[in-house]
Amino acid sequence: MGFFSRVGALLKQAWETFDDRTGVSHLIGPIMAHPVPEAGRKGWFYVFGSATLFAFIVQVVSGIALATAYIPASGEAFQSIRFISDPVNGPTLGPILRGIHNYGASAMVVLIGVHALRVFLMGSYKYPREISWLSGVVLLLLTLGMAFTGQLLRWDQTAFWSVIVAAEQAGRAPLVGPALAQFILGGSTVGGATLSRFYAFHVFFIPALIFGLIGFHLYMVLHVGISEPPQAGRPVDPKTYRKWYHDLMQREGIPFWPDAAWRDAIFGVLVVVVIVLLAIIIGPPAVDIPPDPTLLNAYPRPDWYLLWYFAALALLPPESEDWVIIGGPLVLGLVLFLLPLANRGERHPKRRPWAVGLAILVVLMIASLSVVGQISAWSPNFTAQPLSPQVVGSTEPAIVHGAQLYNSKGCQACHAISGSGGARGPDLTAVGSRLTRDQLIWRILNGGVNMPAFANNITPEDLTDLVDFLQTRRGTQVSAP
Repeated sequence: MGFFSRVGALLKQAWETFDDRTGVSHLIGPIMAHPVPEAGRKGWFYVFGSATLFAFIVQVVSGIALATAYIPASGEAFQSIRFISDPVNGPTLGPILRGIHNYGASAMVVLIGVHALRVFLMGSYKYPREISWLSGVVLLLLTLGMAFTGQLLRWDQTAFWSVIVAAEQAGRAPLVGPALAQFILGGSTVGGATLSRFYAFHVFFIPALIFGLIGFHLYMVLHVGISEPPQAGRPVDPKTYRKWYHDLMQREGIPFWPDAAWRDAIFGVLVVVVIVLLAIIIGPPAVDIPPDPTLLNAYPRPDWYLLWYFAALALLPPESEDWVIIGGPLVLGLVLFLLPLANRGERHPKRRPWAVGLAILVVLMIASLSVVGQISAWSPNFTAQPLSPQVVGSTEPAIVHGAQLYNSKGCQACHAISGSGGARGPDLTAVGSRLTRDQLIWRILNGGVNMPAFANNITPEDLTDLVDFLQTRRGTQVSAP
């Protein structure tokens, strides 16, 4: 008997001994042999649920590794993130682990979103799988909760202000708003209690709920079976479906392992490989500056998976913002939770054009708003550089000083001249042709919509020089170098 044969025999004997004492094969065996529709497993449409589980396992493993070096204290959290991200003085695999955890979070959000979209388009939420859909919706919400709470753990300037914005939005809810905002912050402002609370939710509470719901979700899959591919003209009838599905499995069902699970395994391993490669090649996100509440020129916005909602709120008229902040998530949640009430009828997308149209609309809306949110034209451009001499176009001391004031007073963060500056306010390239001197003075002193008043923040001499400079802006487009 060769070496490998002896090793194989020993392993087999060890497994048989372990199984004899524990009876684990009686638990795993029925799961592996569970019949699934043969037609449905010929395609790759059903792999996204299991791939989400692969991504979650990656998050658990990488999160545990990161937790060994992370310090969840307001005075140490940022430095511990910087230490983990330092390939020289920090842990050898620190940057790669951070990258894996970062891209794993994105992969989990994408995969569970695609999985939910597939279930919706194929009508797999219909009888008898209504409870499976509801548990999946809760898993989707918990995944987004994991992503949101994880952002604050970076404990940098962007994360700090993002939580302040989120608490401010939650505080607008009627009746429970103030209490909800205080619950999010762990007090009246962002501090150590906030970090501890987010850490507890991110590391303990939400993962525990996800583990429990994954177990329940898989149980429901075993209990009601994996949905067969929809066929046009074959509607779901709760009175006859169970017997029809049982007969289908008797005729065409194949065991999940190994006949069907190989696609899940291949795609799941591919997801893990892509996550690791992205972590190695691109690396983790850059570490921002430590949180400083005295710095108002922050750029608070969520990570990409919530960027579309951030953009939608920013684009709304101020008078309707409160209604959408409160009503938007409420309506979306009601739609997702009440969808299984339509638990009969056609499942094929060709017979449900409204479902296809709604899915396309949602995807396009999220994609376009995400792009708009990334650009964030409504946000001040705090990195705008002073106007070049070519753009100023004058060496007269008063004009040059006015151009300097235009930058130092923050005007350039919201207004653009010849393509240089922000886009939050009107373009001032030709403001000298649109407004008179008196109108410019009145606007600067009294402010306007989303524009502060400078009456108490500018001297008469500086006001004169700034207006002199603005009056020279007559519409000549000089490209910034």
